[in-house]
Amino acid sequence: MSQPNPHVSSGLSNSHSAKMKRLRSLTHILDNAIAIPGTRYRVGIDPILGLLPGAGDFIGSAFSGYIVLEAARMGLPRETLIRMFYNIILDEIVGSIPVIGDFFDLGFKANVKNMALLEAHVATPQESKKADWLFIIILLGALILFVVAITAISVFILRLLFQAIGG
Repeated sequence: MSQPNPHVSSGLSNSHSAKMKRLRSLTHILDNAIAIPGTRYRVGIDPILGLLPGAGDFIGSAFSGYIVLEAARMGLPRETLIRMFYNIILDEIVGSIPVIGDFFDLGFKANVKNMALLEAHVATPQESKKADWLFIIILLGALILFVVAITAISVFILRLLFQAIGG
């Protein structure tokens, strides 16, 4: 699994370097903060949050969306932002499936994948473009609507299950 590279930030401005450090820390907390004893595998709070019906995936996606927003501010091209968005959506869709989604969340690590995309962009400096804010707003708005829809569907299904069990 790709790990954030703390040495990629050489040549960045101080503000970008500080931003990369913050994003690496957030990514680590979300996807790799906790070592599983007896293994070399790590998990973060994202799959743990996913265990909370409805709200957990929403909170995790909000943090993931923040990483995409900061990547956009750093001048990542649309294609890369769309790949980052896809990683979050895939994590959200499969993660919303009871039990299967929880195991998927343990292994997929969308934030690590997105940080690797950001690091690759930083490692191969290109002429930074001014952020296309309309595109970013549409992208993040779509993410919010999607997460809200998945959350609502999950809550609806849970209510149906509880009604069926409770009579």
